[in-house]
Amino acid sequence: MVSSSWNPFIFSYFFGILILSIPCFSEKAPYSTFTRDATSAPKVISFDYIIIGGGTCGCALAATLSQSFNVLLLERGGLPYGNPNITNINGFSSNLANTSPSSPSQLFISTDGVFNHRARVLGGGSAINAGFFTRASAEYVRKVGWNEKVVNDSYEWVEKKVAFEPQVKQWQSAVKSGLLEVGVKPDNGFTYEHLYGTKVGGSIFDSQGHRHTAADLLEYADPTKISLLLYATVEQIIFKPAVGGRKPRANGVRFQDSKGNSHLAYLKEGPMNEVLLSAGALGSPQMLMLSGIGPAEQLKAHGISVLLDQPMVGLGMSDNPMNAVIIPSPKPVEVSLIQVVGITEFESYIEASSGPLELDWLRTMVNDFARIANQSLDPSVINPRFLNSPIQAGVILEKLAGPFSTGFLQLSSKDPNDNPLVTFNYFKDPRDLQRCVQGMRTIAKVIESTSLFDFKYPFTTAQALFDTMLTFPLNLRPRHLSASVSLEQFCIDTVVTIWHYHGGCQVGKVVDRDYKVLGVDGLRVIDGSTFIDSPGTNPQATVMMLGRYMGLKILRERLVGARS
Repeated sequence: MVSSSWNPFIFSYFFGILILSIPCFSEKAPYSTFTRDATSAPKVISFDYIIIGGGTCGCALAATLSQSFNVLLLERGGLPYGNPNITNINGFSSNLANTSPSSPSQLFISTDGVFNHRARVLGGGSAINAGFFTRASAEYVRKVGWNEKVVNDSYEWVEKKVAFEPQVKQWQSAVKSGLLEVGVKPDNGFTYEHLYGTKVGGSIFDSQGHRHTAADLLEYADPTKISLLLYATVEQIIFKPAVGGRKPRANGVRFQDSKGNSHLAYLKEGPMNEVLLSAGALGSPQMLMLSGIGPAEQLKAHGISVLLDQPMVGLGMSDNPMNAVIIPSPKPVEVSLIQVVGITEFESYIEASSGPLELDWLRTMVNDFARIANQSLDPSVINPRFLNSPIQAGVILEKLAGPFSTGFLQLSSKDPNDNPLVTFNYFKDPRDLQRCVQGMRTIAKVIESTSLFDFKYPFTTAQALFDTMLTFPLNLRPRHLSASVSLEQFCIDTVVTIWHYHGGCQVGKVVDRDYKVLGVDGLRVIDGSTFIDSPGTNPQATVMMLGRYMGLKILRERLVGARS
């Protein structure tokens, strides 16, 4: 187990050394001394660590490693600061609707016909998500084999910068009361912990509605030992060939700037220097394949030289299904994203949001996809009555834990800017479908509860609201008349993403328990692509924690190696 290797006495000594090594100054965002556009980078550069992806995990990892070593952080997007659609809670849907090449949110459609997004901005998914902040369960931590004390310390390190207790107002309070009324108990109050019952979780939006992202964790970095390059798209990881019975060893990366110029970043000489891949659940398996690590036949089909035939790369892709109900309100509701969650014993998570709902962004996204894909849009999936003007509404949704259903990822081209092809196989495992049905039944009870009475128009029923959801362009999946009478079919027809997809480089299959890529040296994958299951009700806290956790572990390995 990983935890057994963390001797507490050695760690305490190491941690004390690390604290003493932290500089007496740090730099506040937007980090003008160590951040620049990749177009200004030299043709050839070298560092102790090269991190691919300045996302939810990569920022925490880079900040930690920079305390002792020179770090290069490569981000394919720009800064999150100064963009009101990122920094302000009201910009959430606008980001998702923006399908331009410069958008911080890159649209992709799984082969299942479900709209999805991947981040293209410093801070990764934490810059475009709904902001809920909650830890993984203690059982999850034990199952993965992490050291519990270091996990807790790493969570706290993250929370000091980006996590806040939300102000729970009328709609969220009503949903919380409704969950308790229908039996999702006990009331766990405000907590970051993952506990059965109903709770208020944390948020990365502060009391003023301003978003704080993983990019803020770079305030912990030593500005003299870190270099952040923006609009730097990594094309390939470079390897030293296998000689003398040794494995191929990662030696650097080739990346392209926004003007199409190619640059090389190499690792400095040293047996423990590494390339760290933190490009996310789509980007990390995609980058391994583009670098010659993956299923041999698939790589050959794209004209990629095979470095290592690894058929497990791209497998185990999962996306936690979400199904939601919109509840038009006769009274104004606050602007809120996820704050309250009901964690049920049957492993479905009931959550809520609210505000003036502008559904036109969804139609825009659908039409943009139809144009890009050169497809015609079936007008029967759009009810214009709900797309003309904002409506005051609350949303109650359910997300499945796990899930059990898995799919796969394949390359669509050799261009790293192109989305790979992803299949998630929503509800392929009947256990997921059963959980969804139980979750929707719980939502129906909450809608019919006395707690939500003031937030519904007279004579509104849960069934009528469910039927209305069937008129929205939620996805590109076929619709069935039976969805109005079958919750199983309703789940299948109205499934959307909650953006918690993971897998593709899983522990024990593509990487070992230290996140080192099997079959090569000098390369680790550290991000959500390594997960078997999604941690907690929202994974972002755990992904940030993992960056800090593994940064500390790598520094400890260096310290122990230097002393031995």
